[in-house]
Amino acid sequence: MADVTNELLYGVLKSIPARMDKLDIGLSDLRSEMITTRGAIVTVQQDVHHIYSRLAHMDKRLDHIEKRLELRELAEAQARFEPHP
Repeated sequence: MADVTNELLYGVLKSIPARMDKLDIGLSDLRSEMITTRGAIVTVQQDVHHIYSRLAHMDKRLDHIEKRLELRELAEAQARFEPHP
């Protein structure tokens, strides 16, 4: 087994700041990617909300159309039984 000398320990300890700098850079990159991903998720959520609001609007319009058609169908059915002059 190799003897652990002060020079060997000094060499290992000397490389630690450089390795920590690399970790800081990597962590910074990860943070920026998370911020970008979070922004994309917010955009998707807004799009889904917009789609739901449009669907709700379309549903209201369809209900209104169906209601008018039923009234018209009832009026047409009633007209068949009324005498025409």
